[in-house]
Amino acid sequence: MKELKKLNSLFKNYKWQLLGGLFVTVIARLLSIVLPKYVGHIINLLNEYESRSAQDPEAFREELLWSILIILGSTLLAAGLTFVMRQLIIVVSRHLEYDLKNIIYQQYQRLSLGFYKQNRTGDLMNRISEDVSKVRMYMGPAIMYGINMITLFVVVITVMIQTAPELTLYTIAPLPFLSVAIYLVSREIHKRSLRVQELLSNLNTVSQEAFSGISVIKAYNLTPQINEQFIGISNESKEKNIDLARIQALFFPLMLFLIGLSNVMVIYIGGKQVMDGIIPLGTIPEFLLYVNMLTWPVATLGWVTNMVQQAEASQKRINEFLNIVPEIQNPTQEPETVTGAISFKNVDFVYDDTNIHALKDLSFDVPAGSTLAILGRTGSGKSTILELIGRLYDTQTGEIIIDGVNIKEHNLDSLRQAIGYVPQDAFLFSDTIANNIAFGKYDATQEEIETAARNAVVHKNIAKFTNGYETVLGERGISLSGGQKQRVSIARAIIKRPQILLFDDCLSAVDTETEEKILNNLKKITQGTTTIIVSHRVSSAKNADHIIVLDNGAIAEQGNHEQLLKEDGYYAELFANQMLEETDA
Repeated sequence: MKELKKLNSLFKNYKWQLLGGLFVTVIARLLSIVLPKYVGHIINLLNEYESRSAQDPEAFREELLWSILIILGSTLLAAGLTFVMRQLIIVVSRHLEYDLKNIIYQQYQRLSLGFYKQNRTGDLMNRISEDVSKVRMYMGPAIMYGINMITLFVVVITVMIQTAPELTLYTIAPLPFLSVAIYLVSREIHKRSLRVQELLSNLNTVSQEAFSGISVIKAYNLTPQINEQFIGISNESKEKNIDLARIQALFFPLMLFLIGLSNVMVIYIGGKQVMDGIIPLGTIPEFLLYVNMLTWPVATLGWVTNMVQQAEASQKRINEFLNIVPEIQNPTQEPETVTGAISFKNVDFVYDDTNIHALKDLSFDVPAGSTLAILGRTGSGKSTILELIGRLYDTQTGEIIIDGVNIKEHNLDSLRQAIGYVPQDAFLFSDTIANNIAFGKYDATQEEIETAARNAVVHKNIAKFTNGYETVLGERGISLSGGQKQRVSIARAIIKRPQILLFDDCLSAVDTETEEKILNNLKKITQGTTTIIVSHRVSSAKNADHIIVLDNGAIAEQGNHEQLLKEDGYYAELFANQMLEETDA
């Protein structure tokens, strides 16, 4: 259970509720042994009926009545305390589940972008849902039934030994065999549970990707192949679940056999001892009740062991992510003010997952409030620059300086709060258009939302929708066209009025006329804002204060629009080609 030790810190927050549950459990189990004790007493009374009733019939009836009332009272009180026990322990398990999910989610938020490139969404979702559910069963039912089982065993066997020591030894003789069997089977359950959870993650991943990419699947008529893939993983998952069910199925028949064997021992050995005058007749039904009281705890022993083993397997998968130290660390919690002066000094960057050398000894300066445009061929490192400014990755060599301070020394929250970022692939949430725009500023008014939409030249499109700004988008904004998604994403960035604006080729899906309107609006509203525009179009870059052209991760050309046209290099060639395309259009 070493993986489950990670939960000890969570248990400490609810120690009084758990201790209360433990106390109530002990009391409830002490009361539960009253039933067999008094049943045996009643049998002995009835066995002595003739002699006792002849001597004092009234006293006999009174003793019999009091025995019945004690049984009823103790049973009702034990039932009430059992209810309280469940309320204490099971409710705590729900709180613990809530805490654990939050811990995992917060860890997911802290982990760097590289982590998400190496792990699949379906697996991440499975660990925070299915795996946490398995762990909750350990934190609640397994602990509750475990405490109940141990307490009942201690109490019942103690009373049995006090009542008839020799008969007790025969009765519990099968239990060591049960312990060995549980040990052997539980090891196998652990292995199979881990494999079942891994396959469930694969199944979730395939499902999630199929639903997200349904338009591509249909367009390429890949439905049969995807179905085959899903059926293959489903069958494998089914087989592993059946394997797990087979090993789990050994528990209950084995336990029922051993409990039945104990009952036979009680009747046979107890009967001989009654005939020999060693024990009274009432001890046999009393012991039969004790054995059957132990039946449920022994039966739950397999269930509890199974839950603990599955929880161990699931917590191991959870710990794999919780133990990852985020590559990007926040060096300080002190809030900072960012003005937006940016400098790259001899920056080299290689992506760990692909080993692509994206930037090579790159150096440039962007004064606060100025505009920089970055152009270059696909794969030249343009988007990487923006990701490094947002500190989504850290540089391997060289420095990025923000306001005269190394970016690694800035408060990460303050830095990102000062940035408005429009990615190349606009991502919109399955929410209203208004909420998608207000994502950049949660307390934005409707007027601010509409102003941002007008500046992004998307207001008229939104106004034509049946529900306007309250239109709920499909997953990833599938309800909108590519150009509309880009413009909503631009509105989201500019509504927060950041100190640094980063545009990553975010006008590629709009026509040149709309592009010109957006750029003119941005020029007005970004006065005093440091702006970096990555683009393939000269029209997006020509009005920038400074332009750099990247080639294979290094600066090939730099200057303003007029200077670069005179150099007659890539920029001038690109400008000429795009002007020709516009003329032909």
